[in-house]
Amino acid sequence: MPTPDRADSGFAYSPDRFRELVEQVLDEAKKLGATDAGAEVSEGCGLSVSTRLGKLENVERNRDKSLGVSVYIGQRRGNASTSDFSTKALQDTVRAAFDIARFTAEDSFAGLPDEQDLALDTAARPELDLFHPWTIDAAAAAELALRCEAATFAVDKRITNSEGAAVSAQQSHFFSGNTRGFRGGYASSRHSISVAPIAGRGAGMQRDSWYSSMRDASELASAEQVGRYAAERALSRLKARKVKTAEVPVLFENTIAAGMLGSLVQATSGGALYRRASFLLDSLGTPVIASHIDVDEDPHVLKGKGSSPFDDEGVTTHARKVVDAGVLQGYFLSTYSARKLGMRTTGHAGGSHNLRMSSRATAPGDDLPTMLRRMGRGLFVTELMGQGVNYVTGDYSRGASGYWVENGEIAFPVHEVTIAGNLKDMLRDIVGIGTDTYTMGTKTVGSMLIARMKLAGS
Repeated sequence: MPTPDRADSGFAYSPDRFRELVEQVLDEAKKLGATDAGAEVSEGCGLSVSTRLGKLENVERNRDKSLGVSVYIGQRRGNASTSDFSTKALQDTVRAAFDIARFTAEDSFAGLPDEQDLALDTAARPELDLFHPWTIDAAAAAELALRCEAATFAVDKRITNSEGAAVSAQQSHFFSGNTRGFRGGYASSRHSISVAPIAGRGAGMQRDSWYSSMRDASELASAEQVGRYAAERALSRLKARKVKTAEVPVLFENTIAAGMLGSLVQATSGGALYRRASFLLDSLGTPVIASHIDVDEDPHVLKGKGSSPFDDEGVTTHARKVVDAGVLQGYFLSTYSARKLGMRTTGHAGGSHNLRMSSRATAPGDDLPTMLRRMGRGLFVTELMGQGVNYVTGDYSRGASGYWVENGEIAFPVHEVTIAGNLKDMLRDIVGIGTDTYTMGTKTVGSMLIARMKLAGS
């Protein structure tokens, strides 16, 4: 990974200084008698600006730093952290972690990753182009936010209010190491523009929002594009109504479909599995989703929001097929959860990487209008509310809003309804994925058509 330029990034510490701090901490742990140790030091900084109704609301600059250390005495583990990088503070932090380990019960699954899993070969680590500092100042950021919000009001007089617009420029870097030879770190960035307009008046008001988020600010949608689209979304929700209780097909907008992919990840993650808190226990090698669905993971996508050459433990990351023709090929495991399950880490300490869900049944012309026509009659969901998902049983019940569809065309906006089902059935009942793919965080998927769900309305 390239060395970040502190002048461009605003970082106070260099990668070389971070390496020195990690070496110092690891040496101190060994001196105290630790059998193993790992440490990570990080720094982040950025600018956030918000505006509302044409006026500047907040300007916030953030800067934080931290060093964390894990100390092992056999299979007893202790952790401690500090934001003070002085020699005495580091010594005290290592001592605190060591003392915690001394009085912690043994855990036969605790310990650093095996050397064979660690990304020890620095030459083999891919360069992923994750660091693009944005040197925007507060005045320019405010001007961008004001333009974004102004663009929403310019769309239609029915845009009557706003929850504001915001611009954020964030960058960070870290370095980590352990006593089994791993050393590594890199810098990354994440920037965004967002706005939340309100359409209508009184009891008929409707709110929506939109944003653009990228590692490289030059790839952000324009402030005007974000503002106009957010306004169009809010306007399209005016005169929303309830619908009668029924059992109908449901089409999830691509942003909502990413949540379904997230549910699959949650249910196949090590922590949920070894705690037996998942509806997909013992599902490896079995069908878990419709047979035309594939899920691929690639941690090495250039500029990807979920890209990394190694996970939070220093374990090498690999591209893989998570689901092949509906059959689950792999879990999401850290070293600890893998050992609890009698398996090997998959390099997912810290979460999943860049995931893409696709359908073998998708045709080139399966855009959103085509998916609506394919559904025929049902509910097109664009927003979900509440946390009604039980990952132990798979039971799913969420407040929803969106649009009622008749004869393959949007008929009117819908609000104050609830959709319900069971995730196990919902995953198997996916009948189509659209070509209108969207990347939400680390997950990419198109609009998702589910054959049937319960709709509770009036």
